[in-house]
Amino acid sequence: IFEIPKDHRKAKPFHDHVFVFSIADDHIWFRNYQISTHHNEADKLPKGGLDKMTLIEVGPRFCLNPIKIFGGSFGGPTLYENPFYVSPNQVRALEKKKKAGKFAKKVKAKTRRKMHEMSNPLEPDEFADMWKD
Repeated sequence: IFEIPKDHRKAKPFHDHVFVFSIADDHIWFRNYQISTHHNEADKLPKGGLDKMTLIEVGPRFCLNPIKIFGGSFGGPTLYENPFYVSPNQVRALEKKKKAGKFAKKVKAKTRRKMHEMSNPLEPDEFADMWKD
């Protein structure tokens, strides 16, 4: 829970937002909730009136996937490194290699076919010039 700045002109005398940081699935999940009461009730709740309050998610919400955590700002010793992270450059390189592999297969098949045709020539067709006059 974060407090509003002291003596701010639009400050309200209570906390009305809750930020939630939770860790699940090796990710940091962020949620922003607003503490709300029913509109038809009085502005001031009696002590212990928590059962009349509700949390409404107002956003924004997002998920963080930490890659590396350094000891200093933008450098220093690495305190944490995510072993499951795969950079987008590596993903693109793998896709390129797959495509290159497909092309190499086609070229290899063509050369194999030509070698087969050269090693096994067709016999001349005895009926080829039968209809020529």
